[in-house]
Amino acid sequence: MTTLRNLQEAVGDLGRDGLRSSLGWGVSWWHVVHAGALVMVLALSPSTYTRGVRAACARHVWVGTAPMLPWFALLASLASVVIIRIVVVTAVSYGLTQYALEMVIRVLVLELIPLTAALFVALRATVPAGGELTAMHASGALHEQEKAGADPLRHELLPRVVAGTFAVLLLAAVSCAIAMVLAYFAVYGFSIGGLGGFTRTLGQIFEPGVAMILALKTLFFSLAVALIPVAAFLRGPQSTVAPGARSSRELDSLVRLFAAILVIEIVSLVGNYY
Repeated sequence: MTTLRNLQEAVGDLGRDGLRSSLGWGVSWWHVVHAGALVMVLALSPSTYTRGVRAACARHVWVGTAPMLPWFALLASLASVVIIRIVVVTAVSYGLTQYALEMVIRVLVLELIPLTAALFVALRATVPAGGELTAMHASGALHEQEKAGADPLRHELLPRVVAGTFAVLLLAAVSCAIAMVLAYFAVYGFSIGGLGGFTRTLGQIFEPGVAMILALKTLFFSLAVALIPVAAFLRGPQSTVAPGARSSRELDSLVRLFAAILVIEIVSLVGNYY
């Protein structure tokens, strides 16, 4: 009887823990949706863009993009050279030279570069930005701004989301352009004689459906990377939370971000290849 009672208590505790975890997961996603709705309303409201908000957006866009762009472009170029070389040599060895360029473009431009740009911006910009917001909320800095007549959502949240979104889109666009140029040189060499075949191949790859999926995937990547890390501060200040709970909250934010990116990538793969 004692063993049966202990088993029942263990099952009950497990069920309560699972329910509590599910509720916490749902609440955290609700805060992400809430933050996205707030940002959309603010972004579409002309009254939002006062001189101070425009200056804050410009500052965050510059600080969040300019230091990363040269390094990411360089790393993307080096990785592209290696991947292009591997794909081209493999295609030639199997007698599939005519498909080498198409494989390179599909692997790099359609899949790897947008995903890498989103992860790079998340780790270098938006996750630290979310930490800044939660620290400001815990220290009372946001409350002080409200008392001074400023709106923290306009002056702190919106500029960080705009900067994160812009950084992903810019890094992905620049790196995709570099990758296509490198792919042309790898296949056709330093000659303009292959421009006709190159443009035909690009036209065959970037048909309207594929181009739309690429654009939407990159946009959703940028929104997920920009919104999910900064949405945690809407859950309230963390000054009264134990250090272990704060670490758990930060880890939970990263898990949500990677889960969203994985879902977006899977949906895009299904749309492109099924």
